[in-house]
Amino acid sequence: MLRHEFQPGRLVAGLFLTAAGGVYAGDARGLWETPWFAIVPLVVGGLLLAGVTGSVARAIRRRGGAEGG
Repeated sequence: MLRHEFQPGRLVAGLFLTAAGGVYAGDARGLWETPWFAIVPLVVGGLLLAGVTGSVARAIRRRGGAEGG
């Protein structure tokens, strides 16, 4: 199996989008009532946090590569 590089930004984005799907799934099953606009802060905040996480991971990866070589 080919190995790939770990990308924490994608992990964070996936977790937040999965949470958004869970919120809508709970609404569809009738467990709670979710207004249509409630998902926007969850998705936008998750994407923002994913971007910051990806940028920090890239900076750490570049810095570690310069010192190790």
